[in-house]
Amino acid sequence: MKPLDTAILLAGVPLASPVTLLSGCVGFCEDLARMEGFDFSAVGAIFLKGTTLQARQGNRPPRVVETQGGMLNAIGLQNPGARHVVDHILPTIQHLPTRFFANIAGSTVAEYGEVARIFDDSPVDGIEINISCPNVKEGGAAFGSDPKVAAHVVETVKRVTSKPVITKLSPNVTDITRVAQAVIDAGTDAISAINTLMGMAIDLEKRRPVLGNGQGGLSGPAIKPVALLQVWRIHQIAGPRGIPIVGQGGITTARDAMEFMVAGATAIGLGTALFRNPLGAREVLDGMVAWGQRLGVANFHEIRGTLNQP
Repeated sequence: MKPLDTAILLAGVPLASPVTLLSGCVGFCEDLARMEGFDFSAVGAIFLKGTTLQARQGNRPPRVVETQGGMLNAIGLQNPGARHVVDHILPTIQHLPTRFFANIAGSTVAEYGEVARIFDDSPVDGIEINISCPNVKEGGAAFGSDPKVAAHVVETVKRVTSKPVITKLSPNVTDITRVAQAVIDAGTDAISAINTLMGMAIDLEKRRPVLGNGQGGLSGPAIKPVALLQVWRIHQIAGPRGIPIVGQGGITTARDAMEFMVAGATAIGLGTALFRNPLGAREVLDGMVAWGQRLGVANFHEIRGTLNQP
C-alpha cells in the first residue's frame, strides 16, 4: 500500500503534518525542547503562548481546575511581552524541526497592531490572533463578540505584517458564522476554531468559585461536540473561499482528529490532551494515517469537508 502523504498547506505555510500543538498548552516550547523522546516530526506546527505588548503577571491563583470531561483555566495571558519573546525566546527554539506561529493578544486594536509589528520582524511562520480578549475601550466586551470589531483587528494586523494571519474564534457568541464571515472579508488567511467555552467551578464548602478569577475557559473532551458543529458551520463559509480551518476542541484521539477533518478542518490542534500525554502527537498522527488508509485516501486533503448530510 502506498504511504499516505501527511503534508498539508496551512495559510500558505507547508506543514509536514496536520497535527498542531495549541497556544497556551506548551508555553514557548522550553520543556518540549528538553523532553526526551518528544517527536517533532509528528508536529506540523506549534502555536506559541499568547503574547501581549507588555509583560503580564496573569490572574491570581488558583488558575486551573479539572472538571468532568475537561479543564477550566484562567491563566490571564501571563507572558514576558512581545519584545522579550522575539529577542530572547525565539532564538532558543527556532532550530527545532517544526513551524511556529505566534499567538497575539491585546487590550486595544492598536495594541494588536503593535504586537503583530514586533512579530513581523521575527522568524515565526505566521501570526494567530486571539480575539477572545476583553476590549478595554468598549466596556470589556471581547473583540470576537462583535463582527465589526473582529474585522477591524484583522485589518489592523494585516496592514503591519506580511506573514500569514490566522484568526482564533470564540464560541461564546450568538452566531459564530457572522464573526467568521467578517474576519474572512477582512482578509484573514485561516481560522482557528474553537477557543474555550466560558465556565465556572464552585467550592461548595466555601461557597466560592474555585478559580481565583471566578470564571475560566473550558477545554477538553466535554467541548468536542460543540467544536465539531462550529467547525462544520464555519467550513460552509470558509471552504468555498479556500480559507483553511485549524479544528480544535476536545481532540484526544486520531478518531477525534479525523472527525474534525471530515467536518472541514485542514489541520487539527491538540491542547488539553497534552497534559495527560505530552508525547501524544505521534500517536494521533499515526492513528490518522491508519484511518486515512482505511478510508482509501492518498492524503488528508481528500477527506476534508466530506461530511454526508442526513
